[in-house]
Amino acid sequence: MKSPVRFLRSIRTRAVALCVALASCAALATATAPAHADPLLCQQYGTAVIQGKYVVQNNRWGTAEEQCVDVTANGFDVTRAEGSVPTNGAPKSYPSVFNGCHYTNCSPGTRLPARLSSISSAPTSITYEYVDNAVYDAAYDIWLDPTPRTDGVNRTEIMIWFNRVGPVQPVGSRTGTATVAGRLWEVWTGNNGGNDVISFVAPSAITSWSFDVMDFVDETVARGMAQASWYLTSVQAGFEPWQGGAGLAVNSFSSAVETGGGTGGPSEPETPGACRVSYTANSWSGGFTADVKVTNTGTTPVDGWELGFTLPPGQTITQAWNATLTPASGTVRAVNAAFNGRIAAGGSQSFGFQGAYSGTYAEAARFTLNGAACTVT
Repeated sequence: MKSPVRFLRSIRTRAVALCVALASCAALATATAPAHADPLLCQQYGTAVIQGKYVVQNNRWGTAEEQCVDVTANGFDVTRAEGSVPTNGAPKSYPSVFNGCHYTNCSPGTRLPARLSSISSAPTSITYEYVDNAVYDAAYDIWLDPTPRTDGVNRTEIMIWFNRVGPVQPVGSRTGTATVAGRLWEVWTGNNGGNDVISFVAPSAITSWSFDVMDFVDETVARGMAQASWYLTSVQAGFEPWQGGAGLAVNSFSSAVETGGGTGGPSEPETPGACRVSYTANSWSGGFTADVKVTNTGTTPVDGWELGFTLPPGQTITQAWNATLTPASGTVRAVNAAFNGRIAAGGSQSFGFQGAYSGTYAEAARFTLNGAACTVT
């Protein structure tokens, strides 16, 4: 919904000083180098690279009115946002920053596209700055497709609404709620005419957060709107303004994709981290228990551990011991108890849980210890 086919660049140059005489200009030229200026993107689809690995895009796709974004070291500021569009339709633009590929423009060194089943984690972090005198949402845009495409519109779009101001709502209709990555969200689903959209809307504004994109991907797969064999093509974050928007800013952004232990994709799998997981399950009709042993195969102790893993669709945890497990389904995080928080080098800790399931029983998958992929035995 958000993207044209071409990207252009517009670079603003600022004067270092006002020269009042030829002699002073010559002195300045010989004594100092010109100060580096941040790009100002005013062209419709202007882009610039930040941190050597992310792309900032003006992406004014829904209006002819001018919009400018001032690119900063770690994000961007919207400095000009003219015009408005009806709030019962599409927004006028999506000024944003991304990791991955967007209409043939791939960020430097990106590991995307990558097959979902090969991704152990996709940590990201953002800090937003909001204004009240505009109508907009602040949202992540995560794109999934059955093929590793780097151009055009993907099959499924995941939106994570951190904030919304004014009478705007996601594509489709509200279909329920879900707890994802430890937060409660409204869930909206629909189709914008070009792709399916699932939106997770925060009940109140979130200004800064670090989370794993794969938590939302797993929830989307569990709802049947994507498959593990599909590809993650880009992780984007920015604003969708309908009216105004000057003063909105992304003050910081980071995004990474860790792969390993899956079926593979365009990215070469990384070597798993210094951990090994033994998962022993006992299942019966409609129920199961699982004993999980986490071994530190590294040379230094782990103080405070969190084991992430994914339960297949239809499975729900009903009770657990020796760890705190949340949420009860989907992408689960097991956090150590007070008495077993240290895993010595070469040592291990264990926990277990009981659950219920529907359909055919399958074991949990994609284990990570404090964010690093583990081998499974």
